[in-house]
Amino acid sequence: MYWDVVLTQLHYMIPEETKHGTFVGRIAQDLGLDIGEINSRMLHIVSRDEKEYFQVNLQNGILFVKETIDREVQCPNTPFCIIPLQVIVDKPVQMYRVDVEIEDINDNSPVFSTKVNNLVISEMKPAGSRFPLKVAADPDLGTNSITNYELSASDYFTLDFQKYINQIKSLELVMKKSLDREKQSVHNLTLTAYDGGKPRLSGTTHIIVNVEDFNDNAPVFDQPFYQCSVNENADEGTLVFRLNATDLDEGRNGEILYEFSNMVSGEANEAFILDKYTGQIRVKGKLDFETIDMYEIQVEAIDNGDFKLVGHCKVLVTVVDVNDNPPEMLVTSLSVPVPENSPQGTTVAIVSVRDKDSGSNGKVHCYISEPSPFKVNPAFMSDFSLTVNGPLDRELKDEYEVTITARDEGSPSLSTSKTLKIDISDVNDNAPRFIQSADTIFIKENNAPGSHIYTASASDPDIGQNSFITYSIKERTVDGIPISSYISINPENGKVFALVSFDHEQIAYFQCHIKATDAGLQALSSNLTLNIFIEDINDNAPTFTPLHSALTIKASKSAEPGHLITKVKAVDLDSGYNAWTFYKLKDFGGSGKSPFTIAHQTGEITLKRSFTDSDNDEYRLHVVAQDHGEPAMTTEAQIVVYVVESGEELKFDDQEIKRNSYEFSDANIYLVVAICVISSIFLITLIVFSVLRWQKYRDEVNELKENYKICSNTGGSWMYSQHTQYQISSNSLRPKSDLIVFTPNNSQTPGTEEQVIPQGVILNSAYK
Repeated sequence: MYWDVVLTQLHYMIPEETKHGTFVGRIAQDLGLDIGEINSRMLHIVSRDEKEYFQVNLQNGILFVKETIDREVQCPNTPFCIIPLQVIVDKPVQMYRVDVEIEDINDNSPVFSTKVNNLVISEMKPAGSRFPLKVAADPDLGTNSITNYELSASDYFTLDFQKYINQIKSLELVMKKSLDREKQSVHNLTLTAYDGGKPRLSGTTHIIVNVEDFNDNAPVFDQPFYQCSVNENADEGTLVFRLNATDLDEGRNGEILYEFSNMVSGEANEAFILDKYTGQIRVKGKLDFETIDMYEIQVEAIDNGDFKLVGHCKVLVTVVDVNDNPPEMLVTSLSVPVPENSPQGTTVAIVSVRDKDSGSNGKVHCYISEPSPFKVNPAFMSDFSLTVNGPLDRELKDEYEVTITARDEGSPSLSTSKTLKIDISDVNDNAPRFIQSADTIFIKENNAPGSHIYTASASDPDIGQNSFITYSIKERTVDGIPISSYISINPENGKVFALVSFDHEQIAYFQCHIKATDAGLQALSSNLTLNIFIEDINDNAPTFTPLHSALTIKASKSAEPGHLITKVKAVDLDSGYNAWTFYKLKDFGGSGKSPFTIAHQTGEITLKRSFTDSDNDEYRLHVVAQDHGEPAMTTEAQIVVYVVESGEELKFDDQEIKRNSYEFSDANIYLVVAICVISSIFLITLIVFSVLRWQKYRDEVNELKENYKICSNTGGSWMYSQHTQYQISSNSLRPKSDLIVFTPNNSQTPGTEEQVIPQGVILNSAYK
C-alpha cells in the first residue's frame, strides 16, 4: 500500500459552551475530499487530548461538536485557545492539520478574593498616599475580562488603576486629602469591578478603612517594582532576590519586618519563602516553567510601632526554562505489513512528537540510528513520517524492528526512543525454479498405460498462494499427434504419467516442456525441458520379405563349390543388438549331407560341394533367421532348389518375371531420377559457364563441346552395355532393395554357341 501524506491546514472558530451537534465546518469540502469516499477511506480524527470534543459526520463530511467545551478549563491563562486536530484518511493515507479556535464568551463575572478588605491608615498619611488593593479575577479574555473599576463616592478616597498589556494588573486606593481620625475613624467603601462583555457583568467587595494615629512614617522600599529571574531547576534555598526598605522613624517604629502580602497567590507562597528579617526571597518548592513561567509577588515592609505602618513593593520573578523534559512520541498511524515491492517514499507510519520545553529546548529532531531501509522525514510542525528508503525483500528479511529516536536541541539534550515492529508482506516476485532446466529419462517400450515415468519438482521462495505451484505440459505435436495423447501430468504434485504403451519402432524419442506456474495475482512461471527416450526391447522377430518367404531357385548340376545359389534377407523392426540377425539352415535329417551352406551374416546360400549323381533333383531348404535379443526370436522361410542338367535353359514363370520386373522398377527409380537430375545440373552449369566466358574463352568452349560429346557417348555405352554387372543398394529409413542382375555372356566360342548357362536374378528387400 502506498501512503501519500498531504499536509494542509484549516482553521475554524467556534464560541465556547456550544452544545453537542453544533456545526463547526464542512471539513470534507474544505479539504477537497469527495464526500462519497470519506466513509470508505475511513476518515477519522486524532486529538492530543484525552477527550474527543469533535466528530465528523461521515455521511455529509461536516465537523460538529461532540462535547461542550469550557475555554477557561481547556485553556487556562492562555490568550488563544486552539485545539489541534489530525484528520487522517486511508487508502492512500493522507493527513491534514486542522486547528479549532475556541472563542471566549462572557460567561464569568468578576470575583474578588474576599468580600471585605480591612485597611489601617494612619492619620499621618499625607494626601496622595496610595494603598494597593487586590484586583478581582475574571477568567474570561479580552473585552470579556475586567475593563473598569468603580469606587463608591468618598471625599477622602479615589481609585487609581493602570493597564498592563490591556489588562488591569494593579489597583490602588488613593487618598485625596489627609484623614482625621477624630472626625471619622472608619470609612466604608464599596469597590465594583466591571467587565466589557455583553451583557456587562460585575463583582463587588467592601473596603473598611480604619484610621490610626501615632506612627506617622511607614517603611519605604528602594523602588516600588523589582524584576529578577530564577532557573526552573533551582534547588531549594536558592537566593532569588534581596529586598531593602527603610523607615525614617527611630526605635521600635523604625524596625522593619518583611512579609508577603495577603494578595500573593498560593502558587507563589508554595514556590518561594521570604526571610522576615533580611528580606531575602529564596526558593521553597519545585519550579516548573511549563506550568508557571512568571510570578508576581507583593511584599510588605512593616515597622514595629504601636500602630504599625506598612511599605509596599512588587517583585516580578521570571522562571527561566531549562531542558528538563524529554520529547514525547505518539504513533498516530501505522500501516503494517508493508509490501516488499513498496517504492521508495512509501509512508509506513506517522509519528507525532511534543516537547514541553520552549525555545531550542523544545526543538526536536527524529532519526533512526541503526542502518535500515526506512527513513524518518519531517512532515508538518511536530509530526514526522516513517517512509521506505530502500529496497525490501521478504525472502531475505521478513521483519524489521525500527527504533525511532527523538532528541531535542537543549544542553544537555534529552531524547526518547520508540521501537516499531514492521512486518514485510510477500508479493509474487519469484518465479518457480527447477533444479535444472533440462532432464532426460528412458522408458522401456511396451510400458503399461498410466504408469508413472517422472516427477517434476520446482520450488518457489514466496509464501502463501504466491508459492502454490501447478504443473502443466505445453501443447505441441509429435509426428502430428498432440503430446497430450502420449503423456499427462498431475498439476498438484508434478507426477508425469504415460497415457499409452510406447513402441520404439514407431517413436524412439520426443521432447516435452513442463511448465511450473505459481498462483500469484500476476502468475510467474518457468519451464523444464524433458527429453524422453523410448528404449527398445526384443519384441519383434526377424521377418523375411514376401519375395524370400517361398522362393524357387534352379541350380546347374555342373556348378562348382562356392557357387552362389541365392541370397536371403530378413528384417527385424527392433534396433541395435535386438535387430542384429544371423542365418542358419535347419537340418531335419541330421545327416549333414546337404550340398548347401549359408553365410551367417549375409544370408548367401552357396554350394558346399559339387553335385553328384546320388543327389536329389529337388531340395527344400529351411532357412532360420534369429536375432541377438534376450530372449532370442526367430523366423523361418523355405527355399526350393531344383537341380537341372547343364545346357538346359532356365525359364521363369510369368509370375516370377513380373515380380522381378516390379521390384526392379521400384528399387531403381530413385537411382534413375538421381542420375537425370545430376546430368541436368551439370549440363546447365556448363551452358551458363560457356555464355559468361564466350568472348574471352571461345576456343576453350569449343574444346569443351568436343569433350562433352565424348562424355555423352561414353555414358550411352555404359547405360546399354551387356557386359556390366550392376548392384544397387539403398540405405534409408524407407524400405530398401538390394538388386543383383546377371546377364548372359555373348562372347562365346564357336563350339559352345548353343550352350547357354543361365544365371539367376536375386532381389533382396529390407526395412531399415
